Amino acid sequence: MRLEVLKTYKIYIGGKFPRTESGRYYIAENKKGDKLANVCLGSRKDFRDAVGAARTAFSDWASRAAFNRGQILYRIAEMLEGRKGQFIEELIKQDSSRVQAEKEVELSIERLIYYAGWCDKYQQVFSSVNPVASSHFNFSTPEPTGVVSIIAPQDSSLLGLVSVIAPIIVGGNTCVVLASSAKPLCAVTFAEVLHSSDVPGGVVNIITGKVPELLNWFSNHMDVNAIVYCANDKESIQKIQQNATLNMKRVLLWNHQQWPQLSSQSPYLICEAQEIKTTWHPIENIGGAKSGY
Repeated sequence: MRLEVLKTYKIYIGGKFPRTESGRYYIAENKKGDKLANVCLGSRKDFRDAVGAARTAFSDWASRAAFNRGQILYRIAEMLEGRKGQFIEELIKQDSSRVQAEKEVELSIERLIYYAGWCDKYQQVFSSVNPVASSHFNFSTPEPTGVVSIIAPQDSSLLGLVSVIAPIIVGGNTCVVLASSAKPLCAVTFAEVLHSSDVPGGVVNIITGKVPELLNWFSNHMDVNAIVYCANDKESIQKIQQNATLNMKRVLLWNHQQWPQLSSQSPYLICEAQEIKTTWHPIENIGGAKSGY
């Protein structure tokens, strides 16, 4: 009898698919006990490499025109649509019914298109011209916060992953994501989609591994500007909040989102990973008089 050769799912760092530096892996299983794949156990060194790749990619990605980021998000949706069947089969292997799997993939595609449409609009919604008591214009505009580490939803293989990555990169940030350890298959396959979707290397980096082992590094790295956490473990939240004080990184607790619901997609999630920059500009004198607004 021939033994099945399990696929080894690698991690995704800087637009490449290396094996974990640690050389460790675990075998993903479903509820029936079926062995699904060999999955890398990411390490601290993998995370550090991913942060370095994200930081290198940040300046180019943040300076892209909004419509270009929208084109790329839409391209991700197109490529995901083209590999729809593969994602459905992976979700079924990970205990979803066919109906559930088809719905999750369709929602993931629609969510990417939704955020693609916001790429050139959220700045208008969240920018403002502020009244001041001097002869100045005063503008407030959102700008990307930088490198964001993400502990993705652990109970969702694809939809939760897409739902946390999209609003982060729409706003010009780059990210390092820890995928679901119980349902990791779609995460690495989604990295393959990103790789063929014009997303510059380093904008999205995906690591597989165990949350208890990696949480500390995700939350205390000094070159990470914000962290997204999607679970309700009180001890983990407390550790994240304590570690975040080391460099005043922003803590985004997206732990009450119901990802299949339309209410979980929002431009406010984009705004949460933005810094608001305020600029003062003097009003020029015209013919010796101060011009009005």
